[in-house]
Amino acid sequence: MTLSPSEASRVIEMAWEDRTPFEAIETQFGMSEPQVIRFMRGNLKPSSFRLWRERVNGRQTKHLQLRDPAVSRGYCRAQYKPR
Repeated sequence: MTLSPSEASRVIEMAWEDRTPFEAIETQFGMSEPQVIRFMRGNLKPSSFRLWRERVNGRQTKHLQLRDPAVSRGYCRAQYKPR
């Protein structure tokens, strides 16, 4: 799968966001969780990748099935800023 630079940037941004589940990335970009992990490994510095994996490993809000139903879609003011 080939992504434009802006799409690649958006995938990385969504992967770092705590409340954006992997399923949302799959819906928008067609990338499963293992594909996102491979993408992040290839597009981040090794130290940044390790930090990201530590952060998302087991995080309930990154998986819809583990998520508390009270957690709704997060809103980040910076997400919709003009570029």
